[in-house]
This record gives sequence, structure tokens and C-alpha cells, in this order.
Amino acid sequence: MSSRTRTSAGPAPTLLRRLPLRARALGTGFVALALVGVALTEGGTAPAPEPVQARLAAAAAPAQHTFRQVTSDAAFRAGEGQGVKVSGGAVSLATPVGRASYAGKRWELGRWTSAWSRPAHTFDELVPSWDATTPPNSYVQVKARVVSTAGRTSTWKVLGNYSTRDAAFRRTSAGVQSDSVANVATDTVRAATGVRLQRYQLRVLVLRLAGTKAVPAVRSVQAVASSGGALQPTSRPLHGARSLAVPRYSQMIHRGEYPQYGGGGQAWCSPTSLSMILGYYGALPSAATYSWVSGSYRDRFVDHLARAVYDHGYRGAGNWAFNTAYAAQRTGGAFVTRLASLRDVERFIASGIPLAASITFSRGQLTGAPISSTNGHLVVVTGFTANGDVVVNDPAAAGNASVRRVYDRAQFERVWQRGSRGTVYVVHDAAHPLPAGW
Repeated sequence: MSSRTRTSAGPAPTLLRRLPLRARALGTGFVALALVGVALTEGGTAPAPEPVQARLAAAAAPAQHTFRQVTSDAAFRAGEGQGVKVSGGAVSLATPVGRASYAGKRWELGRWTSAWSRPAHTFDELVPSWDATTPPNSYVQVKARVVSTAGRTSTWKVLGNYSTRDAAFRRTSAGVQSDSVANVATDTVRAATGVRLQRYQLRVLVLRLAGTKAVPAVRSVQAVASSGGALQPTSRPLHGARSLAVPRYSQMIHRGEYPQYGGGGQAWCSPTSLSMILGYYGALPSAATYSWVSGSYRDRFVDHLARAVYDHGYRGAGNWAFNTAYAAQRTGGAFVTRLASLRDVERFIASGIPLAASITFSRGQLTGAPISSTNGHLVVVTGFTANGDVVVNDPAAAGNASVRRVYDRAQFERVWQRGSRGTVYVVHDAAHPLPAGW
């Protein structure tokens, strides 16, 4: 189904991983709200069950991640479209084939469904992301369904009702959606207890307000299929010492700002990290875009980004896919993936690409951190020291001047891999192509 596929596995294991339920902000618990979704019946035929014996990965097996991305006309045409056209590396609404009710309004829609994708390994989590253009009065809805190794197919799971704007409706995930095969935790599809997954399929609806001429489009859709495993710490970097000149912004200076978008402070690690990365590329929004933000606030673009990525479903600004979808519109390329170790991070840094990494840690597990613990936090990896320690911009610092930190390599790798299975935001522009093999 894809124009780009990458499978990675961790090195030989030494430590067992424990993966906690993810929260999207410092000290902020996960809130799952039921949401009335699009009122239409989704068809599609599930693949015939295959005689694949279910298996659980051995406790000592390394983590495995397969990332696949659809970005070309040929890749989109490998899927099935209804009411859409494929052109210029995008799938866009053409002649609507149905209607939906959402947010108290009527919408016209087109639909694109990918071919079934089967990674080289079984998996228990799937994280989709996308790059969508949503003019006024339009939005996209992204769904996924998975097949277990026993041949059972899940229902379609909604991963996001997304628009870059919030005038026509409130951008949102769709809450917990559970069946005997899989469930949803905001932006992640997870296998049901005791279930292993073998295949998945993605679906995108492009919708516009009935009676309008808006043409929403999707330029890329991707997913990383992930299997947890043991952690193998890596040694000093292969590319030597290097640190990228990423600007430094603190989330804490925004404490109490705009409660309707999370209230700044501990809740804005993700949009603040994204602001640092966009600032590095010279891709922050213009001042006119965030003129609505109070002139008395510092780094006002952070407030704007918090609004632009805010998920009204779980009430937070840390939805992974919403953050990269916004970034893709600013730089031309962004997605969510998982990396097996800091070795992969080194390759991105060597290519001039900083990464936002999701970490989780308890007291004493990350020496030098500006906070003692977190159940979900984003930092920007900007480089490595000569001995392999990790240079980061940590937005949890009290002010911009103290954002730069150097974390022990083994400690950081542990809280990143165990905390989120190595989840990162990859954001790049044309001047910074992805490393070879991506």
C-alpha cells in the first residue's frame, strides 16, 4: 500500500519493558470521552482469515516497528477511492458519494481506503498519522481497522476528526472504541488483551459542509505498527558530537494562559516542543496568524500552536497525529513513528533533523530533569555529546534560558523506550531530507 516502508528492531535485549498507559501532558491524566461520530454506515469486505498461528512475543524479544507511508499517486491508486480523485501526490474530494451528520451539521464526503498492509512481524499497537489540507468548512476523518492472528477483524476505529481550523467544529479524537480484537487510546489502536495483530487497513474520509465548494485533500497517510520488547541500551554515538541550533522555549512561562486549550504550563509540552522544531526550520506561523493571542504573553506562537493542535475529545494539546498534521502544513513533511534505539535518532541528527521524543519517568530516573516525574512528556532531541549523552531542549524548564539539558544516555534511552516505545515526531523540510532508508 505504501511508497515508503521501514522495519526496525531493537538490538539483542537485556531488560524487560513495562509500558504504562500514556498521558499526553505533564502531570495530566488521560481523559476519554465518548463522541457521537459520523452518521453513516461503513462498508468494505474483511480479508479471508488466514491459518496463522497466534503467538506472543517472547519476553526477551527486541521491540519491532514497521513504518509505512502513502505519499504518491501510485500508492494512493493502490487503494480504493469513492468520490475522490488522485492527483499531484494527494487524494482529494471530487464528486461526493454520501452525506454525514457531524457537529450538528450536514457534510458531503468522499472516501479512500488503503489496501491491506501486513508488516513483517505481528504487532499490538498501531499509530496512524497524516498530512491534510482542510480549507474553511471542511475536515478529514481518519480510521483504521486491524486483523488478529486468529483471523478476526476489528470494527473501524476513528483516530481523528481533524481540521487545521476550529470554526466549523471542534477538532477531536473519538474516545474509547473497543471490541474483542482492539481498542483505541486517543491516537493509538491497541490489541485487546491476549490478542496479537497481523494486518491493518486505513481509511480517510474527506468532508465538506453541504452546499459549499471546499476541496479537502490528504497528501500523506501513514502508520507505524509496533510490537513491544526488551530494551538494549546503546553506546556512544557513531556520528560523534553534534548539536543542532534549535531555539529554546519554555512551556512553563505560559502557565494559566487560555484554559480552553489546556491552560499552558504543564499541559503544553507538545505544542512547545513543536514550536521549537518549527522555529528551527523558520516555519513558525506569522504574527498575523496569532494576533488573537494577548499581546502581554511571551512567545505567543506557542499559544497559537496549542489551539491549532488541541484535541477537544481528551482535552489536551498532546495528540500525536494532530501535532504532526499541523507541522506537515508548515514544513512539507511530518509524521509520527517509533524508533528502536538512539542509534536511529543519531541518523536523524546527522541529517540535521531534530526529533520530539515522548518520555515517561518516575522520581530519580532522569537526572537533571526540571521535573521529578511525569506520566507523559515531550522533549526535543537536538544532539549528542562526544560520550553519547543526549542533548535536549526540555520545555518543562522554568524559563527559556534553562531549556537546554544534557541527559545521561542510558537513562534517557530507558525512559523514552519504556515510556512510549520510542515514539517521535519527525518534522523536516526540503532542505533536510530524511536519512537514507527512510
